[in-house]
Amino acid sequence: MIHVDDKHIPWREGMTVTALIEALGASYEYPAVRVNNKIVSRPQFDHTPVPDEAKVFLIPLVAGG
Repeated sequence: MIHVDDKHIPWREGMTVTALIEALGASYEYPAVRVNNKIVSRPQFDHTPVPDEAKVFLIPLVAGG
């Protein structure tokens, strides 16, 4: 089970950050996520595995002035 904010997503072997975001049906752009205590940037999403029982925090793109 992957813990994302208040949601729990079933874990599967070989799950990557990209697959997790797709499983969430996220409609926002995330330039980075934190998997446990490691920051992962978008270019690495396809290559970064998400371990079972991981705590994931999605970091949304923020604009303002």
